Amino acid sequence: MVVSTNKEHFRTEVYAGSHHLLADEPKDVGGTDAGPSPYGYLTAALGACTAITVRMYADRKQWPLDSVMVRLTHAKIHAEDCADCDRPSSLIDKFERQIELRGVLSPEQKQRLMEIADKCPVHKTLQSKVQIETRLKQ
Repeated sequence: MVVSTNKEHFRTEVYAGSHHLLADEPKDVGGTDAGPSPYGYLTAALGACTAITVRMYADRKQWPLDSVMVRLTHAKIHAEDCADCDRPSSLIDKFERQIELRGVLSPEQKQRLMEIADKCPVHKTLQSKVQIETRLKQ
């Protein structure tokens, strides 16, 4: 993965293997809206991973899943037990995910696929303790 930006303000080129993507910020915060925001890509990663994981499981079980649609939102909210809600650091990330399963599936199959959705690798990463190392390239 290579990400670079230049003097085009927030417009950012993303190279992921053989794929070329654009990231940007909306116009109301100074971007040109040439592509999804970084949080847009993060949310899309969760949605794509969810759909792929559910599809893989249904295919392996040979269940009649015709399609999976995942709708997501992301927001920064205050934790319910927030003791110091005036500080920006008191905000937490909240993803809301609604999954639509199309196909002739039993209630038990649908329930199992919803359980599997929570096992997608991006979901697990977002819920885990993450370490990020940053170094200046010499």
